[in-house]
Amino acid sequence: MRVYVPLTLPGLAEAYKTGELGSGPFVAYAVTPALREWYLSDDIEELEYAALNRAALGSLRLLAADAGAVRRRVVVAVDVPDGAATSDPDRALDPAALGEVRVAGGVSLAKAASVHVDASDAEADVAAAAGALAAADGGDDDAQFVVDGAEDHELLWFATQEIPNLVGMGAERG
Repeated sequence: MRVYVPLTLPGLAEAYKTGELGSGPFVAYAVTPALREWYLSDDIEELEYAALNRAALGSLRLLAADAGAVRRRVVVAVDVPDGAATSDPDRALDPAALGEVRVAGGVSLAKAASVHVDASDAEADVAAAAGALAAADGGDDDAQFVVDGAEDHELLWFATQEIPNLVGMGAERG
């Protein structure tokens, strides 16, 4: 099963240093039955893109909690064994939990398939979105518009061999 793990650049640096994505259990996003129902598609590529975008929102939440992190969303795509990631059936109808899964144990960063990161031109919009997130969660439509502005930026695809360079991007600012 492919899962999408939301991180920040400092979080990616830590994973690179330890060789592990979380020690488990940790939150990731995947194509779950609830996500399939919500997205109304059978196209696996579209569904995986939707899960990636849910993880990007998860990364934005991490950025909102870490004022010192470079304002770029980071998502690591990794394949885990079936059964290693489970969704909470009690939260299946919660829109905030769409695609959310819990990965039971730590996952080796070496198992990552790719890394997805915002380009530098997204930083201002991502910073604004991170700042507006709490108000958007509270129902503020103007704040939601600002959060949606970050989603207008496509995450760039990076091969796992490029992780050292990505980690360096975060260190330049930190």
